Amino acid sequence: MINKSNSESLYFPRPTKLIDVTALSEREILFRLRLEDGNALYHIPGQFVEVSILGTGEAPISIASSPTQGDAFELAIRAVGNVTQALHRLQPGDTIGIRGPFGNGFPVSELKDRDLLFIAGGIGFFPLRSMIQYVLDMRPLFGKIILLYGCRQPAEQLFHQELKEWRERDDVLIMDTVDRCPPETEWEGNVGVITTLFPGINILPARTTALVAGPPVMYRYVVAECLKKGIAKERIILSLERRMKCGIGLCGHCQIDNAYVCLDGPVFNYAKLEQLKEVEL
Repeated sequence: MINKSNSESLYFPRPTKLIDVTALSEREILFRLRLEDGNALYHIPGQFVEVSILGTGEAPISIASSPTQGDAFELAIRAVGNVTQALHRLQPGDTIGIRGPFGNGFPVSELKDRDLLFIAGGIGFFPLRSMIQYVLDMRPLFGKIILLYGCRQPAEQLFHQELKEWRERDDVLIMDTVDRCPPETEWEGNVGVITTLFPGINILPARTTALVAGPPVMYRYVVAECLKKGIAKERIILSLERRMKCGIGLCGHCQIDNAYVCLDGPVFNYAKLEQLKEVEL
Protein backbone atom coordinates (compact mmCIF):
# COMPACT_ATOMS: atom_id res chain seq x y z
CA MET A 1 0.00 0.00 0.00
CA ILE A 2 1.21 3.50 -0.86
CA ASN A 3 1.00 6.08 1.91
CA LYS A 4 -0.28 9.56 1.18
CA SER A 5 3.11 11.25 0.92
CA ASN A 6 4.44 8.62 -1.48
CA SER A 7 1.19 8.71 -3.46
CA GLU A 8 1.52 12.45 -3.96
CA SER A 9 5.07 12.08 -5.27
CA LEU A 10 3.84 9.44 -7.75
CA TYR A 11 0.84 11.31 -9.15
CA PHE A 12 1.50 15.02 -8.58
CA PRO A 13 4.61 16.89 -9.76
CA ARG A 14 6.56 18.47 -6.91
CA PRO A 15 7.94 21.97 -7.55
CA THR A 16 11.68 21.68 -8.07
CA LYS A 17 14.20 24.50 -8.36
CA LEU A 18 16.93 24.46 -10.97
CA ILE A 19 20.19 25.25 -9.14
CA ASP A 20 22.81 24.97 -11.83
CA VAL A 21 23.21 24.20 -15.54
CA THR A 22 26.37 22.74 -17.07
CA ALA A 23 26.89 21.99 -20.76
CA LEU A 24 28.33 18.49 -21.22
CA SER A 25 28.53 18.56 -25.03
CA GLU A 26 26.74 20.20 -27.95
CA ARG A 27 23.63 18.07 -27.26
CA GLU A 28 23.66 17.25 -23.54
CA ILE A 29 23.25 19.43 -20.45
CA LEU A 30 23.62 18.52 -16.77
CA PHE A 31 20.95 20.00 -14.49
CA ARG A 32 21.40 20.23 -10.73
CA LEU A 33 18.06 20.48 -8.89
CA ARG A 34 16.54 20.59 -5.43
CA LEU A 35 12.95 19.91 -4.35
CA GLU A 36 11.36 23.13 -3.07
CA ASP A 37 9.86 21.35 -0.05
CA GLY A 38 13.38 20.84 1.31
CA ASN A 39 13.25 17.04 1.19
CA ALA A 40 15.80 14.84 -0.51
CA LEU A 41 14.65 12.80 -3.50
CA TYR A 42 15.41 9.53 -1.63
CA HIS A 43 16.19 7.62 -4.80
CA ILE A 44 18.08 4.41 -5.49
CA PRO A 45 20.84 4.50 -8.13
CA GLY A 46 19.31 3.45 -11.44
CA GLN A 47 15.84 4.90 -10.84
CA PHE A 48 14.23 7.64 -12.96
CA VAL A 49 11.89 10.60 -12.50
CA GLU A 50 9.15 12.16 -14.60
CA VAL A 51 10.07 15.75 -15.45
CA SER A 52 7.32 18.19 -16.42
CA ILE A 53 7.15 21.72 -17.77
CA LEU A 54 3.79 23.44 -17.51
CA GLY A 55 2.22 23.85 -20.93
CA THR A 56 4.80 21.62 -22.65
CA GLY A 57 4.53 18.10 -21.26
CA GLU A 58 6.35 15.44 -19.28
CA ALA A 59 9.26 13.08 -19.98
CA PRO A 60 10.99 10.23 -18.10
CA ILE A 61 14.62 11.03 -17.26
CA SER A 62 17.23 8.82 -15.55
CA ILE A 63 18.71 10.21 -12.34
CA ALA A 64 22.40 10.81 -12.99
CA SER A 65 23.64 11.32 -9.42
CA SER A 66 23.93 9.23 -6.26
CA PRO A 67 21.77 9.78 -3.15
CA THR A 68 25.08 10.00 -1.25
CA GLN A 69 25.78 13.36 -2.95
CA GLY A 70 23.42 15.39 -0.73
CA ASP A 71 19.87 16.73 -0.97
CA ALA A 72 20.32 18.06 -4.52
CA PHE A 73 20.20 15.66 -7.45
CA GLU A 74 21.29 15.75 -11.08
CA LEU A 75 19.68 14.96 -14.41
CA ALA A 76 21.73 14.75 -17.61
CA ILE A 77 19.50 15.45 -20.59
CA ARG A 78 19.87 15.26 -24.34
CA ALA A 79 17.52 17.51 -26.34
CA VAL A 80 15.50 15.11 -28.50
CA GLY A 81 11.84 16.19 -28.12
CA ASN A 82 9.56 19.03 -27.05
CA VAL A 83 10.07 18.57 -23.30
CA THR A 84 13.83 18.08 -23.40
CA GLN A 85 14.27 20.97 -25.82
CA ALA A 86 12.26 23.18 -23.45
CA LEU A 87 14.45 22.00 -20.56
CA HIS A 88 17.54 23.07 -22.47
CA ARG A 89 16.19 26.63 -22.57
CA LEU A 90 15.85 26.88 -18.78
CA GLN A 91 18.18 28.84 -16.51
CA PRO A 92 19.16 28.56 -12.81
CA GLY A 93 16.28 29.74 -10.65
CA ASP A 94 13.58 28.33 -12.93
CA THR A 95 11.08 25.80 -11.57
CA ILE A 96 10.00 22.48 -13.06
CA GLY A 97 7.86 19.59 -11.82
CA ILE A 98 9.23 16.25 -10.63
CA ARG A 99 7.29 13.00 -10.05
CA GLY A 100 8.96 9.98 -8.57
CA PRO A 101 11.48 8.45 -8.18
CA PHE A 102 10.18 5.43 -10.11
CA GLY A 103 11.18 1.90 -10.98
CA ASN A 104 13.62 -0.62 -9.62
CA GLY A 105 17.17 0.65 -9.40
CA PHE A 106 20.38 -1.32 -9.11
CA PRO A 107 20.32 -4.01 -6.37
CA VAL A 108 22.72 -2.12 -4.12
CA SER A 109 22.61 -4.53 -1.17
CA GLU A 110 23.26 -7.54 -3.43
CA LEU A 111 26.28 -5.83 -4.97
CA LYS A 112 28.16 -5.29 -1.73
CA ASP A 113 31.50 -7.14 -1.59
CA ARG A 114 31.23 -7.82 -5.35
CA ASP A 115 33.68 -6.83 -8.08
CA LEU A 116 31.81 -4.49 -10.43
CA LEU A 117 32.29 -4.13 -14.18
CA PHE A 118 30.52 -0.99 -15.45
CA ILE A 119 29.92 -0.88 -19.21
CA ALA A 120 28.58 2.46 -20.50
CA GLY A 121 27.79 3.31 -24.11
CA GLY A 122 27.05 6.93 -25.05
CA ILE A 123 24.42 8.51 -22.80
CA GLY A 124 24.07 5.16 -21.04
CA PHE A 125 26.69 6.79 -18.83
CA PHE A 126 23.87 8.83 -17.25
CA PRO A 127 22.09 6.10 -15.22
CA LEU A 128 25.38 4.26 -14.53
CA ARG A 129 26.93 7.46 -13.12
CA SER A 130 24.48 7.36 -10.21
CA MET A 131 25.72 3.89 -9.24
CA ILE A 132 29.40 4.68 -9.88
CA GLN A 133 29.19 7.72 -7.60
CA TYR A 134 27.47 5.60 -4.94
CA VAL A 135 30.14 2.89 -5.11
CA LEU A 136 33.00 5.39 -4.91
CA ASP A 137 31.37 7.23 -2.00
CA MET A 138 30.93 3.88 -0.21
CA ARG A 139 34.17 2.41 -1.56
CA PRO A 140 35.07 -0.01 1.31
CA LEU A 141 31.80 -1.92 0.73
CA PHE A 142 32.75 -3.02 -2.79
CA GLY A 143 35.48 -5.00 -4.50
CA LYS A 144 37.39 -4.29 -7.70
CA ILE A 145 35.88 -1.55 -9.91
CA ILE A 146 36.30 -1.35 -13.70
CA LEU A 147 34.57 1.13 -16.04
CA LEU A 148 34.46 0.54 -19.79
CA TYR A 149 33.12 3.64 -21.55
CA GLY A 150 32.50 4.03 -25.26
CA CYS A 151 31.05 6.75 -27.47
CA ARG A 152 30.96 7.48 -31.18
CA GLN A 153 33.73 10.09 -31.31
CA PRO A 154 35.90 12.12 -28.89
CA ALA A 155 33.63 15.19 -29.04
CA GLU A 156 30.79 13.12 -27.58
CA GLN A 157 32.64 11.94 -24.49
CA LEU A 158 30.93 13.21 -21.33
CA PHE A 159 32.00 14.17 -17.78
CA HIS A 160 35.64 14.83 -18.67
CA GLN A 161 36.59 16.28 -15.28
CA GLU A 162 34.93 13.46 -13.37
CA LEU A 163 36.65 10.84 -15.52
CA LYS A 164 39.98 12.61 -14.91
CA GLU A 165 39.44 12.46 -11.15
CA TRP A 166 38.49 8.79 -11.29
CA ARG A 167 41.57 7.97 -13.37
CA GLU A 168 43.76 9.48 -10.66
CA ARG A 169 42.42 7.03 -8.07
CA ASP A 170 44.30 3.79 -7.47
CA ASP A 171 41.13 1.81 -6.70
CA VAL A 172 39.35 2.23 -10.08
CA LEU A 173 40.31 1.16 -13.60
CA ILE A 174 38.95 3.36 -16.42
CA MET A 175 39.16 2.20 -20.06
CA ASP A 176 37.54 4.21 -22.83
CA THR A 177 37.09 4.00 -26.57
CA VAL A 178 35.52 5.79 -29.51
CA ASP A 179 33.96 4.18 -32.56
CA ARG A 180 35.90 6.54 -34.81
CA CYS A 181 38.30 9.45 -34.50
CA PRO A 182 37.93 12.21 -37.13
CA PRO A 183 41.11 13.50 -38.77
CA GLU A 184 43.04 16.13 -36.78
CA THR A 185 41.18 15.20 -33.60
CA GLU A 186 43.33 14.54 -30.53
CA TRP A 187 42.58 11.18 -28.91
CA GLU A 188 44.91 8.98 -26.91
CA GLY A 189 42.45 6.21 -26.12
CA ASN A 190 41.31 3.12 -27.98
CA VAL A 191 39.52 3.32 -31.33
CA GLY A 192 36.85 0.68 -31.88
CA VAL A 193 33.49 -0.43 -30.51
CA ILE A 194 33.21 -0.99 -26.78
CA THR A 195 33.61 -4.78 -27.04
CA THR A 196 37.21 -4.22 -28.22
CA LEU A 197 38.05 -3.26 -24.62
CA PHE A 198 37.14 -6.67 -23.20
CA PRO A 199 40.44 -8.42 -24.04
CA GLY A 200 42.24 -5.86 -21.86
CA ILE A 201 40.40 -6.63 -18.62
CA ASN A 202 41.10 -9.33 -16.05
CA ILE A 203 38.24 -10.38 -13.81
CA LEU A 204 37.25 -13.18 -11.47
CA PRO A 205 33.91 -14.28 -13.00
CA ALA A 206 32.50 -15.75 -9.80
CA ARG A 207 33.05 -12.44 -7.98
CA THR A 208 32.00 -10.09 -10.80
CA THR A 209 28.72 -8.38 -11.62
CA ALA A 210 28.43 -6.45 -14.89
CA LEU A 211 26.26 -3.31 -14.98
CA VAL A 212 25.40 -2.23 -18.51
CA ALA A 213 23.67 0.81 -20.01
CA GLY A 214 23.76 2.14 -23.54
CA PRO A 215 22.04 1.99 -26.93
CA PRO A 216 20.00 -1.20 -27.53
CA VAL A 217 22.23 -2.26 -30.45
CA MET A 218 25.13 -2.55 -28.00
CA TYR A 219 23.49 -4.96 -25.57
CA ARG A 220 23.62 -8.28 -27.39
CA TYR A 221 27.33 -7.88 -28.16
CA VAL A 222 28.22 -6.75 -24.63
CA VAL A 223 26.19 -9.57 -23.09
CA ALA A 224 27.97 -12.06 -25.36
CA GLU A 225 31.36 -10.76 -24.21
CA CYS A 226 30.32 -10.93 -20.54
CA LEU A 227 29.21 -14.54 -21.00
CA LYS A 228 32.53 -15.35 -22.69
CA LYS A 229 34.28 -13.96 -19.62
CA GLY A 230 32.28 -16.41 -17.50
CA ILE A 231 29.93 -13.92 -15.83
CA ALA A 232 26.64 -15.63 -14.90
CA LYS A 233 23.44 -14.46 -16.61
CA GLU A 234 22.02 -13.45 -13.22
CA ARG A 235 25.08 -11.24 -12.70
CA ILE A 236 24.65 -9.26 -15.92
CA ILE A 237 22.47 -6.27 -15.06
CA LEU A 238 21.09 -3.98 -17.76
CA SER A 239 19.35 -0.62 -17.60
CA LEU A 240 16.58 -0.86 -20.18
CA GLU A 241 14.41 2.03 -21.36
CA ARG A 242 11.54 1.25 -23.70
CA ARG A 243 8.88 3.83 -24.49
CA MET A 244 8.29 4.73 -20.85
CA LYS A 245 5.60 7.34 -20.39
CA CYS A 246 3.45 7.42 -17.23
CA GLY A 247 5.98 5.88 -14.82
CA ILE A 248 3.37 3.93 -12.84
CA GLY A 249 2.34 1.05 -15.11
CA LEU A 250 -1.00 2.44 -16.25
CA CYS A 251 -0.50 3.47 -19.87
CA GLY A 252 1.12 0.26 -21.12
CA HIS A 253 3.59 2.03 -23.42
CA CYS A 254 6.59 0.21 -21.89
CA GLN A 255 5.05 -3.27 -21.58
CA ILE A 256 7.24 -6.22 -22.65
CA ASP A 257 5.24 -9.46 -22.42
CA ASN A 258 3.98 -9.39 -18.81
CA ALA A 259 6.61 -6.92 -17.58
CA TYR A 260 6.48 -3.13 -17.37
CA VAL A 261 9.82 -1.37 -17.75
CA CYS A 262 8.69 1.50 -15.51
CA LEU A 263 7.68 -0.85 -12.68
CA ASP A 264 9.74 -4.04 -13.05
CA GLY A 265 12.75 -2.12 -14.40
CA PRO A 266 14.35 -0.11 -15.78
CA VAL A 267 17.04 -2.33 -14.22
CA PHE A 268 16.81 -6.03 -15.12
CA ASN A 269 19.21 -8.93 -14.94
CA TYR A 270 19.84 -10.76 -18.19
CA ALA A 271 18.40 -14.05 -16.92
CA LYS A 272 15.04 -12.28 -16.48
CA LEU A 273 15.17 -10.50 -19.83
CA GLU A 274 15.97 -13.73 -21.62
CA GLN A 275 12.57 -15.07 -20.57
CA LEU A 276 10.71 -12.18 -22.21
CA LYS A 277 9.96 -13.08 -25.82
CA GLU A 278 9.33 -9.50 -26.91
CA VAL A 279 12.54 -8.05 -25.53
CA GLU A 280 14.76 -6.44 -28.15
CA LEU A 281 18.38 -7.34 -27.35
